[in-house]
Amino acid sequence: MSSLFEPDSPSNLAEYSVSELSGSIKRTVEQAFDQVRVRGEISGYRGPHSSGHAYFSLKDDKARIDAVIWKGTMSRLKFRPEEGMEVIATGKVTTFPGSSKYQIVIETLEPAGAGALMALIEERKRKLAAEGLFDQARKRPLPYMPRVIGVVTSPTGAVIRDILHRISGRFPVHVIVWPVRVQGEGSGKEVAAAIDGFNSLAPDGLVPRPDLLIVARGGGSLEDLWSFNDEAVVRAAANSGIPLISAVGHETDWTLIDYAADQRAPTPTGAAEMAVPVKADLEANLSALSARLKGAVSRQMDNRRQNVRALTRALPSLDQLLALPRRRFDEASTRLGRALETNTANKRRLFERTSVHLRPDVLTSRIIDRRQRLAERMNRAERCVERQLQTSASRIAAADAALRASPGRLSGQIERLQDRVANLMGKADVALAADLRRWRGEVAAQDRILQSLSYRNVLKRGYALVRDAEGAPVKAASGLVIHQAIAIQFADGTVDAVTTEGGAAPAQPTRKRPERSAQSPPKQGSLF
Repeated sequence: MSSLFEPDSPSNLAEYSVSELSGSIKRTVEQAFDQVRVRGEISGYRGPHSSGHAYFSLKDDKARIDAVIWKGTMSRLKFRPEEGMEVIATGKVTTFPGSSKYQIVIETLEPAGAGALMALIEERKRKLAAEGLFDQARKRPLPYMPRVIGVVTSPTGAVIRDILHRISGRFPVHVIVWPVRVQGEGSGKEVAAAIDGFNSLAPDGLVPRPDLLIVARGGGSLEDLWSFNDEAVVRAAANSGIPLISAVGHETDWTLIDYAADQRAPTPTGAAEMAVPVKADLEANLSALSARLKGAVSRQMDNRRQNVRALTRALPSLDQLLALPRRRFDEASTRLGRALETNTANKRRLFERTSVHLRPDVLTSRIIDRRQRLAERMNRAERCVERQLQTSASRIAAADAALRASPGRLSGQIERLQDRVANLMGKADVALAADLRRWRGEVAAQDRILQSLSYRNVLKRGYALVRDAEGAPVKAASGLVIHQAIAIQFADGTVDAVTTEGGAAPAQPTRKRPERSAQSPPKQGSLF
């Protein structure tokens, strides 16, 4: 009995190495399944490899098997395989000892239908399209320069790194990542919940509401991308109030979210390029626009400057503007001298006509007549004064009697009379002030006229007045003799001089007379 439990007891089973066992299985499988026909749906097809071979899988609803088409066979196929296509493949089953896998090496391939998954997708696509979820009228333009971008993707994959790298390289903005599973059971619900969650954020909340959403995933088979064909995901994308970019798979991959999104990107990197502009390009455009604006302003200023110069050439010069007023002033000054002479002659004739009637006998008779009138008026005045005194005495007596009779009423009349007198005095003051202002204005006006006609204004312009020893004005040089004392009056004083043959020579010593004050009457008499 003890020998049965010996650990070193020999076994009747033959020993195989791993290579021998794998080779035996390979020979067994190849002999048993040398030529088989398999019906299934193509999954994971990405086109020929760089070597020319094509690797994919055949599957149904319960199992899948790896498949390979060698380069020589690929060139002889009558049609190209496509993702999701149901085919009938003829070939032999073999194993791959390096990884203990088995696969079918396809020699011929023929189509067998569109496949169950593709048929389901087409049916769901027709249903959602009938509801209007894919209409172009629902799609909105993407914001040109979003401030916040929300990304719905896996936080650990290469997709989010590519998106962040491209956004930071083009135009760095604030990016919010909502982490979700992008394949497997329940991943579709997570993607739909993330889209609804971004839309439920308040614009002024703690977490800013994005201006643009990106739903992204890397490439994969139809089964890997099946979450983005989920009806909940498609409805969430169609009902999103934020513009949405779909970036699921590669350029050849199409899912139902691509039809509901506002924009489809061929790759996640392409979605980042659609989301933000290139900052360097914006700066270059801004510099170009600034240069154009400066050039336009400069050209506009040059045009305005040329227009102003043209207008200034059309305007008359200052001499042309003053020519007519200057001529009118000269003519008026010329007429003024003649008018003064004519007016003086008219006044002289009127004075002479009036002086003719002034004889002594006429004056004597007028004086006698005026004396008689004065005596009569004096008599009438004396009688009037007497009557006034009598009237005043009677009034005083009556007032005294009334005062003695009713002093209260008299005091009231006195107060009323005082008020009336005060009122009249106020009105008199106002009237007197108004009269004084009016008289002062008239005097000032007459003074201005007098100053304008005074010869002193002529002296201020550089002229001089020559007088003889008696102070009479000298009007001509012929009225002077040699060695005659004269006085030359300027605007600021008078200088004594003595005439000579060549002209006036100053006497020794020459003294300057002070200018006469404004109060002293001028020696020149009134013209009137």
